[in-house]
Amino acid sequence: MSERLVLALDQGTTSSRAILFGADARPVGSDQREIAQSYPVPGHVEHDPEEIWESQLATARGSLARAGRAAADVAAIGITNQRETTIVWDRETGAPVAPAIVWQSRVTAPACAALRAAGHEERFRSVTGLPLDAYFAGPKIAHILDGTPGLRRRAEAGELAAGTVDSWLLWRLTGGHVHATDVSNAARTLLMDLRTLGWDAALCELVGVPPVVLPEIRSSSEVFGVTDGALLGAEIPIAGIAGDQQAATFGQACHTPGMAKATLGTGAFLLRNTGERIIPSAHGSLTTVLWQLGPGAEPAYALEGAVFIAGAVVQWLRDGLRAIGSSRDVEALAAEGPPEEGLYLVPAFTGLGGPHWDPDARGLLIGITRGTGLPQIARAAVASIALQVRDVLEAMAGDAGAPLGALRVDGGAAANDALLQLHADLLGVPVERPTVTETTALGAAFLAGLATGVWGSPAEIAATWRLDRRFLPTMAEDERRRLVAGWHAAVRRSLGWERDRRA
Repeated sequence: MSERLVLALDQGTTSSRAILFGADARPVGSDQREIAQSYPVPGHVEHDPEEIWESQLATARGSLARAGRAAADVAAIGITNQRETTIVWDRETGAPVAPAIVWQSRVTAPACAALRAAGHEERFRSVTGLPLDAYFAGPKIAHILDGTPGLRRRAEAGELAAGTVDSWLLWRLTGGHVHATDVSNAARTLLMDLRTLGWDAALCELVGVPPVVLPEIRSSSEVFGVTDGALLGAEIPIAGIAGDQQAATFGQACHTPGMAKATLGTGAFLLRNTGERIIPSAHGSLTTVLWQLGPGAEPAYALEGAVFIAGAVVQWLRDGLRAIGSSRDVEALAAEGPPEEGLYLVPAFTGLGGPHWDPDARGLLIGITRGTGLPQIARAAVASIALQVRDVLEAMAGDAGAPLGALRVDGGAAANDALLQLHADLLGVPVERPTVTETTALGAAFLAGLATGVWGSPAEIAATWRLDRRFLPTMAEDERRRLVAGWHAAVRRSLGWERDRRA
């Protein structure tokens, strides 16, 4: 091989991608395929697991073909995935037994509410670092097992396997020889003990998940197995796995405690590295595992916040209001008319994530006057992304006991300069965009390459990070305070709407 390449498989909510990276951390070939979402009932979101697999395999082959490379040129494969999306399949045939339940789905909210009402919330928080919320994977497994007669019996007999998307891809890539996950994905189930990095039997019993269906928990950077040679043309070590947000954090070289990144996509996901410290949150953040760089290594932890609706609010302007023809048009529309003082859009379309964690919140547009038009609504929609990010980062700062120094950003919406300037203004700290914004895939590649010698250390990886542009705050502090105070007043009015409406 003239050059050691690493193939990153990036399985996301709306598409599967594969990117081939060189040792200089630059992409040399890529491919992408959209995947469909289905909405069988309001609040419930599903994927076809076979479509996930077939699209991901096709992009792996496509990226190699586009780069003019063969499987023999690839030193390792790294997998990164939409977290919490859950699949159950037959161990013998490899066939899924039900559609995948997507992380966005609220179908398990009643089960989580029942556990909360029974007084178990604090136990889950103390062991897993997570609140009892439908976002997480464990209750989704139980929901699938209870959805079809006979599945629970088969699961308890060891006939079924369950896991997040990384486990599903690993199983299929290895021809059914490896059922495993990494610590970052296991941490998103409500079933893993943050301290032991093992499945907690008592929590499994409470949620209703037979431990026999669960994958082996391993580190994020090690050889899990090799691909079936018939799939890509040669056996390739699968040597890195991480959930998409942890992978993006690693790809952004946020390796030092105190560093933070935000991925601005359909949602916005923010992680702040806390090193070896497990910091329980008192401000609505999640405590989670970042990564473990090899078997037996000390894990790194993080505080995390999730904004459910970020870029999706622009999609709503496009598809719901039909205010724009494409997402790229939002910046021009927002600039068309004068600002509307006191107009706020709270995009709680599926409830609010961090730091509120209120599934009963609903969307709210408040401050409407006769001067309000589509440009003003578009501006309020874009501002809602930055204001939600600020809320999450403020919660993290309260938990960590230190303010944020700078924020590194990636994701599709990070291409919007006006949005990033608004983030800098509302946060009051520099916002940094790297030259390679596909940091989720890059992080998976780094983890795999670290385990196979393509890169020698995290420090060597960090040296590849390059700044594209730094956005500095320009907003006056009194204006920032006024805008944030108005936002908080609007958010308070959105909380608990569904609960109050049902009362």
